[in-house]
Amino acid sequence: MTPLPERAGRRCHNALGPLDSAVYFAPEFVAAFAKFGVDDWHAAYFTARSAAMGPVNATTVDAVFYPYRRDLIAQHIPKTWQMLSPQQALEARTRVADAMLRRLLGEDALASKDLAKAAELATRAIEACEPGGRPLSAGLAALPVPEAPHLALWHAAGVLREYRGDGHIIALAHAGLNGLEAQVTHTATGKGIAPAWVARTRGWTPGDWSTAQDRLRDRGYLNVQGELTEQGRALRRDLEDTTDRLDRAPYEHLGAAHVELLTELATALTTTVVSAGAFPADLFGKG
Repeated sequence: MTPLPERAGRRCHNALGPLDSAVYFAPEFVAAFAKFGVDDWHAAYFTARSAAMGPVNATTVDAVFYPYRRDLIAQHIPKTWQMLSPQQALEARTRVADAMLRRLLGEDALASKDLAKAAELATRAIEACEPGGRPLSAGLAALPVPEAPHLALWHAAGVLREYRGDGHIIALAHAGLNGLEAQVTHTATGKGIAPAWVARTRGWTPGDWSTAQDRLRDRGYLNVQGELTEQGRALRRDLEDTTDRLDRAPYEHLGAAHVELLTELATALTTTVVSAGAFPADLFGKG
């Protein structure tokens, strides 16, 4: 078998991941959960994303989501489980994905051979996502694969996204970074979620952010301007390289040629989704 090129799995993940994460920014998302009385975005997000693990408590969601303020989670979890069941949350999330992909990609793309092939390859890749130490991906992987190709692709993209994310949390914990410190260093790379969106979606206050920056300066990872030092840049490179190693299994299972093809097919679909406005324009970056 041809060895995987360096970072092939990362590139494939980056191409597939937005097909899953775009659900949480879709206008259909809050509307779907509001039908159950869950009319706050955070409440819907924590509920929808954790539902495959069952009606878990706030501490569990905090542990597996990682860069979120626990008291923000506790405002909504486990209260939302009194409004709808995990199964209802999963069904609502699937309906949102269906509506979103039909709207952003169009019916011709959904019926295309390229999308069907991408779904086939991504579904094959998740066969190698072992559950050990991967609670979010394991929960999703245990669900039936949808029959419709566009939903099968979305499902597999979600399993792969959470599989890499679970592994990334392992790497963060090993490096001694808590959830907020991980978020601060990621944002400092210029590739993470912008600070305004971190505050809006993660619940951290300016004081929390400043205190975390001070801790990271003391450890040599940030300079006085809040930018990564060389030591900080090395830390982030090591974290991503470690995450790559922990994320190799599904892509090695697929094989180099099929990973390349899946990346190509997913890139075309994701480009269409992003160009159609699936994400806020100011979501990423240092600004």
